[in-house]
Amino acid sequence: MIDEVLAEAEAKMQTSSDALLRELSAIRTSRAAPALIEHVKVDYAGVETPLKHIAGISSSGASMLIVQPWDPTSTRSIEKAILKSNLGLTPNINGNIIRLNVPPLSEERRHELIKLVRTRTEEGKVSIRNLRRDAADDIKRLEKDKEISQDEQKRAMDMLQKLTDSFIDTAEQARHSKEKELLEV
Repeated sequence: MIDEVLAEAEAKMQTSSDALLRELSAIRTSRAAPALIEHVKVDYAGVETPLKHIAGISSSGASMLIVQPWDPTSTRSIEKAILKSNLGLTPNINGNIIRLNVPPLSEERRHELIKLVRTRTEEGKVSIRNLRRDAADDIKRLEKDKEISQDEQKRAMDMLQKLTDSFIDTAEQARHSKEKELLEV
């Protein structure tokens, strides 16, 4: 019973952690990274589709992204979606290839992005803590219903706390890494 509760909590915490890492990877830095634009939604055949599903995205050097649509007729839709995304990138179309020059960030913008990173990280940590609370409630209910002993409950709570701490540490490491990346000139 306890193993099931802990396994479920770990799976949910992993999902929450993965979502946080995806969000942080999408925050723009001075370096050109495909993760910067792969989640931009493009109106493709009347359906909002992530850019990575309709085009190949690669980086060329430290400040250039190259988007190669698999369907050449979607080039204009991709251009419009990138312009609407408020990433501060201007697409240059060359045949069926879209080039995006990633300009360096201003000092002020870097600090705004660091605040955003901290906010998103804190939201991710709150999500993980909420999952811990839910699992702790399940463990307490098992003890209350006499399905486990008090000693088993205490051990399970300790294991749950260690699990939570590991995911919180992962979130903090991701935050620290992203802040360091943003401060690089």
